[in-house]
Order: sequence, then structure tokens, then C-alpha cells
Amino acid sequence: MIQRIQTLYLLVAAIVSAGLIFVFNLWTVAETKKYAIDLFSEASLLNKLVPVLFFLSAIVAVISIFSYKDRQKQFVLGRVIMLINLFLLGVLIYLSLNLPGEGSSEKGIGMFIPTVAILFSVMANRAIKKDEDLVKSVDRLR
Repeated sequence: MIQRIQTLYLLVAAIVSAGLIFVFNLWTVAETKKYAIDLFSEASLLNKLVPVLFFLSAIVAVISIFSYKDRQKQFVLGRVIMLINLFLLGVLIYLSLNLPGEGSSEKGIGMFIPTVAILFSVMANRAIKKDEDLVKSVDRLR
């Protein structure tokens, strides 16, 4: 399990998804006036969805690590990680474009976390594909 490179790629993707969200800011908004928050507005629901998607991506990566015996399942879970992170990236872009404040809001480096997770997931899927091709070629020789 650990000796395979895709396990390391998936582990890094899980750490990036779950751990780095606490280290880097997604965005910062200067405090101006505080109004009552509408809990059912679209922006507040999306703000609550962002951490859930980060942790969902990390959980799917960990599940994929422990399903190392079934390479097809691991490959599919890698694609699910990519889809979750693409959706998360879209939500983050939407939220960053709708930030309040004309000049007082800044986008943080944390906006690139889903991109890094997608990159490591793609590298893991390539390694899984290489393993699958190697097993198929050995089965042909038998």
C-alpha cells in the first residue's frame, strides 16, 4: 500500500484538501458594518458548503488509499476527487467574484488548494493506470 506512488499522491491530496484550509486564507473581507445574516441566502449556503466539500474530498482520497486492492475502484474514486474539487473550485470562484466591499477584499492563496488537489489526483490516476497496464501485460504473458 505505502510502497505505491499513487498512495503518496492521494495522501498529499487528502492533506492538501483537509489540512491546508486551516493554514491559508480563502479570502479576507474588511469589517465595515455588520448586518443580520440571512441563513437561507444563496451566499451563506455556499459558504457553508465550502468546508464540507474540502473534507469530502479528503475523505474520498483516504477511502481511495485504502482501496488499493481494487485498482478500478481506486481509479474511479480518483475521478470523483477531481469532480468534487472542480465543483469546489467553481464555488470558490463564484464566491470570490461576489465578495462584498469595493477595494477592501482580498483573495487568499487558499483559492488554489482545489487546483493542487486536482493535480495530485491526476498524478495518482496516471500511476494507477500504469499499474493496471502492467498487470494486464503480465496476464497476457501467462
